[in-house]
Parts: sequence; structure tokens; C-alpha cells
Amino acid sequence: MSIILKLKFFFEKYGFQVSSRLADKLGMRVTNVRLFFIYISFVTAGLWFGVYLTLAFWIKLKDLIRAKRTSVFDL
Repeated sequence: MSIILKLKFFFEKYGFQVSSRLADKLGMRVTNVRLFFIYISFVTAGLWFGVYLTLAFWIKLKDLIRAKRTSVFDL
């Protein structure tokens, strides 16, 4: 068996048990725990995209407020 299939089987055996153990410990359904992780991953990705857009807006605003002068004679 190739190393990729062994790695896949390892993660399927031990990696997917995390959500079921967490669900058992919290007394919830496994599907709800998995959906929570999916929603949180989208929220965190969207959060950083919002931070990126905010920083881009601030840089654009700074460039609009501060006039760029190409030489000393533009005063």
C-alpha cells in the first residue's frame, strides 16, 4: 500500500474522531459540531478579508489626504 493511502487511512481513523469525541463530551450531535467548525472557518476567513479591505481603505485615504510631491519645486 502506498504511503499516501496509509496517511489517508490514518487521518480518517484518528482525525475524524475529534468531532465525535467533542460531541459526546458536550452531549450534542456530531453533525452540529461539524457544522460549527465549518461556519467558524468561514467566519475567520471573512474576518481577515474584512481587515484586509479596511487596511487598504486606510492606505488609499492616506494617499488622498497627503499630496505626493515629485520634486522640491512643486511647493
